[in-house]
Amino acid sequence: MKQKFITLIFLLCMAHISNATVTLPAIISSGMVLQQQSNVALWGKAKANTRLSILTSWNRKTYTITTAKDGAWKVVVSTPTASTNPYNITFNDGNELKLSNVLIGEVWLCSGQSNMEMPVKGFANQPVLNSNDILTDAEEPGVRLFRIEKKLSKTPETVIDAKWENTTAASVREFSAIGYQFARLLQQRLKVPVGIIQSAYGGTDIEAWMAPQSLSGFSDFKVPADTAKITKNDPGVLFNAMINPIIGYHIKGLIWYQGENNRFNPLTYDKKMAAMVKSWRALWGSGEWPFYYVQIAPNVYKDSQELIPLLLEAQSKAMRLIPNSGMAVSVDAGSNVTIHPPDKTIISKRLAWWALAKTYGKTGITFMGPVYSAVKIADDRAILTFDEITNGMTSYDKPLIGFEIAGEDKVFHPAEAVISKRTIVVRSKDVKKPIAVRYAFKNYAPGNLYNVEGLPAAPFRTDSW
Repeated sequence: MKQKFITLIFLLCMAHISNATVTLPAIISSGMVLQQQSNVALWGKAKANTRLSILTSWNRKTYTITTAKDGAWKVVVSTPTASTNPYNITFNDGNELKLSNVLIGEVWLCSGQSNMEMPVKGFANQPVLNSNDILTDAEEPGVRLFRIEKKLSKTPETVIDAKWENTTAASVREFSAIGYQFARLLQQRLKVPVGIIQSAYGGTDIEAWMAPQSLSGFSDFKVPADTAKITKNDPGVLFNAMINPIIGYHIKGLIWYQGENNRFNPLTYDKKMAAMVKSWRALWGSGEWPFYYVQIAPNVYKDSQELIPLLLEAQSKAMRLIPNSGMAVSVDAGSNVTIHPPDKTIISKRLAWWALAKTYGKTGITFMGPVYSAVKIADDRAILTFDEITNGMTSYDKPLIGFEIAGEDKVFHPAEAVISKRTIVVRSKDVKKPIAVRYAFKNYAPGNLYNVEGLPAAPFRTDSW
């Protein structure tokens, strides 16, 4: 009799579970972070043509909606100010589903190729600087991680393999070193929970991350035959599989690190970045959220030496094409042996400075380095002026490097450059009548020109040859 009773209870429990008809996408689950003080979308499936109620515990408000004939539903709920207190969300269409441990705070997406994907543990024989120190501090609460597995699709998908995780040494070691440190810096400075979503795939072209319709007007990329085997660089395949499933999940902004794979078609890269961001923002439907990105770091690209400077230039130009955007410069943080520089902390900081100053209004934080403005020729000297140098410029007591100068023959020679008050004077004994100057404008050319606040100048040229 006792065994029959236990069996009956078990069957009743299983019946209750099988009748829990509300299903949610992976991004909407227990442990998630919702964007504070916003109208955020929740969506999923339930019983068809049925009244669904959604109760949010932070305000005890119930939202009611009738599901579609296929059971699909979507509702927008309002969120309060950030809080470390965990909340619940209860869904009920006759059967109840409860999400727990939901935090309210700031939500960011990090995306791109391998330099964004590179986890805190590093790649094989390629370290992340101070990784063990980062992991030692990982269990400080306040950051939640959502890492989307790498996947390809020729058509838009809605299902992903991912889950929200707390920060532990085990979870952080697998997460983007830049994404995690960016989130941790924001959490420490803003004193609110931060959710960071990782959607990155190494060795990928920007075209793979773009919605197919946003590639209209571009022709400098390969379009595979319909019968061809899918590859990670086919147009739209990463957007379909790794971005489309989370579109609509309210984010504060996006950080992006990609470009190396587009070094062979750099002349349209700035326009493609702008098209991608415009498309993503429109699909998200939550305004012009900030887009902060990293200019690729110096490296010896033997297969594209003449094209790398053009890619760097395109990345600089993109900031003028994309509203509410900013570029973190890495000209001083590269490597001559790997495209994966180990110092991911300084890049995370530079992205975070953009966010803290421009998105969160923290006054007094500098977020841009010197920006080339104009050149004046005086005899055998070229005199450069700059913006974003409130307190002047510095090379930290070392000679300036990376400068070249050319005369009418358009042949560039290494040049001596010195800071003179608020200008830089450039000259070379080999060029008597200069007409153009370049700075770090070549395949591998680290730079050391900073403003006094410590932000580097990006590579630039005064010519347009």
